[in-house]
Amino acid sequence: LKINGPFNIQYLVNERPLFDLEVLVIEANLRASRSFPFVSKVLGVNFIKLATEIMLGKKVPQIRIETPAYFGVKVPHFSFTRLRQVDPVLRVEMASTGEVASFGVDFYEAYLKAMLSTGISYPKKSALLSFGGDEAKQRLLPAARLLYKMGYKLYATEKTGLYLRQYGIPSEFVHKVFEGKRPNVIDIIKDKKAGMVINLSDRADIDMKAWAKQVTDGYMIRRAAVDANITLFTKATIANLYVTSLYKYSLDKLNVKSWEEYVYEK
Repeated sequence: LKINGPFNIQYLVNERPLFDLEVLVIEANLRASRSFPFVSKVLGVNFIKLATEIMLGKKVPQIRIETPAYFGVKVPHFSFTRLRQVDPVLRVEMASTGEVASFGVDFYEAYLKAMLSTGISYPKKSALLSFGGDEAKQRLLPAARLLYKMGYKLYATEKTGLYLRQYGIPSEFVHKVFEGKRPNVIDIIKDKKAGMVINLSDRADIDMKAWAKQVTDGYMIRRAAVDANITLFTKATIANLYVTSLYKYSLDKLNVKSWEEYVYEK
């Protein structure tokens, strides 16, 4: 590209069958993204200073970068609690209003510490699960298994509960709001019986008449979780990552170290 100085490049990676990857470039901008200072902090190299000298035409020494013995993870911080009635579901547009970065001995410790640093609480051992669509159920089965293995009490809507039962994972049945019966999913959330909420909706799992109700029900679940300050997940990959991190690290196992200790200790 014949660029001197920092630039931001974004890729789209399509994982096709048989592990064949298709990599496309979405855009390349002549600017430093928010990842630029993050990478500087993780590697202990002031890339901002180096980039400035390069743009001024100065010669800079060649930098040898070694893979660090630790992990740095940056996670978004959302402000859905301050936006009344907004559906807290992620789409393609930028929705985060801040970010938190943390370090750890591995990916899972760094990720869990970063998540906790956004202000969420380490969850009590209970979770509300509502998975719409066969694909969502399959993708979230690992998380459900780990939660059950860790002794979590699981609350589930009807089809989710029946699916989990096939794999030997018990759960307590709760009604959806549109069914008009109690206790329903909102009761569980408002009464703080669930330490986290995992909610995925999918058209393939229900008929069109029920779909209109499912949209309303899904929105009410997500909005109630945010208003009750209960950790909410609407993406299978992130839910699995978070639950795996909880499985690997209890609070007493998380290392508390300074930035200098990670970067400069050998």
